Amino acid sequence: MEGATQLASTGGRRLKPAALAAKTFALEKERTVSKGELRQANDDAQKALKLRPSVRMVLSKLVACWGEHEWDRLLVWPSNEWLMAGTGLSERAVRNAIRELIELQLVVPKDSANGKRFAVRDATGKVIDAYGLDLTPLYVRRGEWKAKLAEQKVLIGLRKQVLEEITICRRATEEALTALALHFPDVDRSEFEHRFEGLRARSRRLSRLAHPSELLVAWQELRSLVEKAFLESGNGGTKCRHIDSESKSPSETCDKGIRPTARSEPHPGSAEDPSAVAAIVEACPTVRDYHRPVRELGDIIAAGRYLRASLGAHESAWQEAVAAIGPLEAAASVLYVLQLYADDVERGRNQIRNPGGYFRTIVRMVKAGKIDLWAEIRAMRRRRMC
Repeated sequence: MEGATQLASTGGRRLKPAALAAKTFALEKERTVSKGELRQANDDAQKALKLRPSVRMVLSKLVACWGEHEWDRLLVWPSNEWLMAGTGLSERAVRNAIRELIELQLVVPKDSANGKRFAVRDATGKVIDAYGLDLTPLYVRRGEWKAKLAEQKVLIGLRKQVLEEITICRRATEEALTALALHFPDVDRSEFEHRFEGLRARSRRLSRLAHPSELLVAWQELRSLVEKAFLESGNGGTKCRHIDSESKSPSETCDKGIRPTARSEPHPGSAEDPSAVAAIVEACPTVRDYHRPVRELGDIIAAGRYLRASLGAHESAWQEAVAAIGPLEAAASVLYVLQLYADDVERGRNQIRNPGGYFRTIVRMVKAGKIDLWAEIRAMRRRRMC
């Protein structure tokens, strides 16, 4: 008896709470729903609920059957055989799809005594009623579908923003690791690199992550740790700036004692340094790859713009550098990094794995005052002339 209470009065379909709840949805009085309106509600519902393909096909076929009758319910009565022929699905797939539509409160079954679907006609042959499937809930809930779609759009925008932030953090972390390996090769980076590879592997599965914000937090934490390690290595463990790890490169110490004043060397490119071009050329012989004479500062800028591609840096990197530190410093940065990369390859160290990214790092450090580009070029020149 307990099982029998679950059957509808016809004895052919189990009574579902969803079907009873869906019956409460009703049209406005004297409201005629057009096919276009019902089709729009169908499209919105499919997107909002992310229906399975087979369920979508069956629902679309049901909507196509609506004849725009002036009834208070949106009744359609296609047979399962007709739905099978129109969708290419098996009978079981059609039955399962209809059952799911009922569970989702998109349709309400109106069963006849024998369980068949058919129209009821008057003496003149006019259809006055029908037994079949009622699409009224699908249309009445159209405001709900619009709200769900708007919410999904917001969530998609937030997810896209998080994914972009992850990409930015990943690139910045990689650039910081490259800079740390280049300037301070003695610093233990194994833990950082292990975490970097783990996060990069997780990032390849971003499309399957329900909450990428957790991955973003992990990237931000690693980026902060690597950049902090780079700064502390540059400062020698103190609060005093000490950028370059080369023993012959100039540095600033915490010595507050009186030191003999020395004549400062003018920056290349300044009016007081007529040999600026020669200094850059002698420090960075890779400028010869420009294959044109380099006699004045304009030639240095042209060479830097041309050789930027040799670093694998995008045009946007050059534009960013020019906007940040000026065309001459941007060109000098290109030549400086290109020479570092060439020396690195020649020595077989393979410490600069991403010269384009390292170029961006150098530009940002120059802009922030964390590195004296001209001092580095002078140091490179002295080492090369020794």
